[in-house]
Amino acid sequence: MPSPVSAEPHVRVEGPPPPARTRTERYERPLLAGIAAVAALFFCWGIWHSAYHAFYASAVRSMTDNPVAFLYGSFDPANSITLDKLPGFLWPQALSALVFGFHPWSLVIPQALEGVASVVLLHVVVRRWAGVPAGLLAAAFLTLTPVTVGLGRSVTEDAPFVLLLLLAAEATQRATARARLRTLVLAGVWVGVAFQCKMLEAWAVLPALAVTYLVAAPTTLRRRIRDLAVSGAVMLTVSLSWMLVAGLTPATARPYLDGTTNNSPFALVVGYNFLTRFHALGVDAAGTGSIVTDQAAGHGHGHGTPGMGDSVWKMFSPGLATQTGWLYPLAALGLAAGALMLWRRRVPRTDPILAGYLLWGVWLVTFFLVFSFGSVTGHTYYMGVVAVGLSALAAAAVTRVRRRIVLCAVLAVNVAWCAALTLHYPRFFAWSVAVAVALALPALVVFSVGGSRPRRTALAVALAAVLVAPTVWSASAMSLRYNQPGGFGKIGPTSTPTRNPANALDPAQQRVLAYLDAHRDGARYLAAVPRWQMAAPYILSDNASILPLGGFTTQVPYPSATAFHHLIDTGRLRYVVLASTDLAHRAGKAGKAGKAGNTGNVRGVRRARGADTPDRALVRWAVGHCSPVRISPYTLYRCGSAVHGG
Repeated sequence: MPSPVSAEPHVRVEGPPPPARTRTERYERPLLAGIAAVAALFFCWGIWHSAYHAFYASAVRSMTDNPVAFLYGSFDPANSITLDKLPGFLWPQALSALVFGFHPWSLVIPQALEGVASVVLLHVVVRRWAGVPAGLLAAAFLTLTPVTVGLGRSVTEDAPFVLLLLLAAEATQRATARARLRTLVLAGVWVGVAFQCKMLEAWAVLPALAVTYLVAAPTTLRRRIRDLAVSGAVMLTVSLSWMLVAGLTPATARPYLDGTTNNSPFALVVGYNFLTRFHALGVDAAGTGSIVTDQAAGHGHGHGTPGMGDSVWKMFSPGLATQTGWLYPLAALGLAAGALMLWRRRVPRTDPILAGYLLWGVWLVTFFLVFSFGSVTGHTYYMGVVAVGLSALAAAAVTRVRRRIVLCAVLAVNVAWCAALTLHYPRFFAWSVAVAVALALPALVVFSVGGSRPRRTALAVALAAVLVAPTVWSASAMSLRYNQPGGFGKIGPTSTPTRNPANALDPAQQRVLAYLDAHRDGARYLAAVPRWQMAAPYILSDNASILPLGGFTTQVPYPSATAFHHLIDTGRLRYVVLASTDLAHRAGKAGKAGKAGNTGNVRGVRRARGADTPDRALVRWAVGHCSPVRISPYTLYRCGSAVHGG
């Protein structure tokens, strides 16, 4: 068990001395190494079967092509348009691709490393607060939570995001212990870097960090407020740095910002990636210059599902809880027991135990509420930061609650909760319920009435009973049936394979590419296409300069009609490529009218593609004014002054 030792000599600090250190137990490093190894195994197993997520992977391929694409997160190598997010989370993937080559697995490696680092760092932070056993338990809990395993095998923003927020928490913990400004400033820097991954969501951690320092730092209130103001200013500067660079750079010198109608970083961050997520606020995101569509609000990138409602009950739904919430009862006990203990003991303001409960309690409550009322559209990878708070507080409950009957009752409730979540999917390893019950019943009896040594063993067995189901779910990620590396990270029976052939061109696409290369005539773009999904295979396989019309949602007014015609008139764009689905009704329309030609093409495009959007207007013009070249199942329209008379 942890025991205090004297502080390090020759360390000058202002205010009270730093808190006592926790001695390193002989079992600590081997166990931590084992936990990290299990995490690495879960994250990396089957990584050679990784698939590209076409939207993100296309940007990574482009980002490896030139510094401008790297800085702005360009979707295409010609730097026409960006992703609909800030690019920070893809910078490690682009660097990995530069080192290892552009492969599906090289894009997953950074997330796996970030996941292992998060597990180890959580141990460090919880260990300082609640001792070695709690730190090891927190690391194990996080490792065996399915959402953590999913993030380590995904290409989403949340793996680096979780690590960066944990770095901010670790720095805040050290700053609070010694009232050290420079360490608190470092925490602000980490939050600012996290902003480059998930934008305003990064600021949701600020209440936890600020309250912890403001309450528990051993210095005067005036200095605590000053330190927070300085750290906040640094955090704000780092957070807004990319937006300032993008906003101050002339629009002609950078790619267009997807998700916006006005090419504004404010519209991208505040409107498109924040206000569209919180419909209940009643704020018109369109007024910020944001694209507002169902697809934009969902941000599904081809994988969206209907929203799950806006209430705390969403967090208890099987779709989210099976990925994140297996330890809800234990974490609730940790939070409640901490609040009760602090109220009864009336601990000093600077007590490190108080600081720890403030940090993790406010962390968990804040993110829990944010995701309860913010639209996540079924995307479980958002829950990675929730899993961190749950793991820390659950570990504290196991190691710090002294009333055996209370801990025994909550362990029993937790086993029942895990059983209920498991049985919601009765065909997915339901035998784990029987195993959990068989372990829990005798263990809880011995734990409640046995002696000291048997109680320790019984507690370990009871914890194993709680962890049976989440461990089975996490381990299932090692099967492609239940998780495929490179996707969105969902694990279990509701996981869907990426099934994306975009990493290789099919024979028809190869013929199109060969024709475009042969007839490029010095054009900047090989072709323009009406959807990013059509552009992705050419970017991924050949790093081809394909211009996607309309951005991710097809609602973005880029390129404008004027810019589109200027590209054609100057010879920088010669072809528009349409698939057979884009012209599905053309022949039928022309037959009914008793005539063939461009008029039928235009009407067919209009009928096939529904309501008018900026990209569709450009497609209609190309069909009506450019010469068709048929390469089944595609039609290439050659445009230029020689074709349309200037």
